[in-house]
Amino acid sequence: MKKILVTGSRGYIGVHLVALCKAYGMHVTGCDIGYFEGCEWDPFPPSDVEWKKDFLSIKENELEGFDAICHLAAISNDPMGELDENLTYRVNRDGAISLAQKAKKAGVPLFLFAGSCSVYGKAGSLDLDENAPFNPVSAYARSKVEAEREISKLSSSSFSPVFLRNATAFGYSPMLRIDLVANNLLSCALATREIRVMSDGTPWRPLVHCKDIARAFIALIQAPRQLVHNQSINIGGNNENYQVKQIVEKVKSLVPDAKVVYTGEVGADPRNYRVSFDKLSKLLPDFKLQYSLDSGLEELYKFMKEKKFSREDFFSDKFVRLRRLKQKLQK
Repeated sequence: MKKILVTGSRGYIGVHLVALCKAYGMHVTGCDIGYFEGCEWDPFPPSDVEWKKDFLSIKENELEGFDAICHLAAISNDPMGELDENLTYRVNRDGAISLAQKAKKAGVPLFLFAGSCSVYGKAGSLDLDENAPFNPVSAYARSKVEAEREISKLSSSSFSPVFLRNATAFGYSPMLRIDLVANNLLSCALATREIRVMSDGTPWRPLVHCKDIARAFIALIQAPRQLVHNQSINIGGNNENYQVKQIVEKVKSLVPDAKVVYTGEVGADPRNYRVSFDKLSKLLPDFKLQYSLDSGLEELYKFMKEKKFSREDFFSDKFVRLRRLKQKLQK
């Protein structure tokens, strides 16, 4: 039985990953600081062992015996990253590098790092593969670039880091987030009967369902070492690149009485990237996305309707990580 450590185990993606690890017969230890306790939307299965603590405090000897670490814990998007840049670098870069160093010393053979396609940032061209130049436009994205570069240097015959450059997540999770572009547009439509778009709608975004990200972690845990050793892999699908205005159209089809409002308040959004996922298909030919934007939004819409998602929900801090984190930092 494989022993897996998941950091950020009670997060938006983490709860899916813990459930999948258990479904695949793995023994999973979850580490989560508990910042978003009370934000649960639905029940979810606990880890076999729960560490309620900051992953920064994990000691080297605690990592002995694990077959893989899935490192999800992070200050997890651009707005949160800008809230406190020093905290973002301390957690996302320095903390991740330190954990990888401890893992290597403890004899953990596989370190799976949750990165982001946002490292491509303001792209000079479209259809970016893993060799495209980095052009991060936020502290969050820069922290991911720098962590990936340093952790890659730790690779050896006994230590294999793998970097999942995830497309922008969306979709249903028991730990719902509405501060992600597709989820935000749908929740705004349901709660306010407006679909508010802060850009002009032209920027490209690759999207991937949060559960498909968790499934990619499982596929990489099971993959032959020589295939994935020290590889950076874009996680998503070529058919799942969308302009923001196309996401708006999908939301409008689900909530037809919602009015589309282009506020333009961010001007020309500097983040604009369409991504190639050919490497993922080549390395893991049996791995296929379970969700498209259509099916993922339809599922989320169904859950939101069943739970009577409201204006109060939309404006609360329960489903918006930045609002909850601000509260925590003020205490």
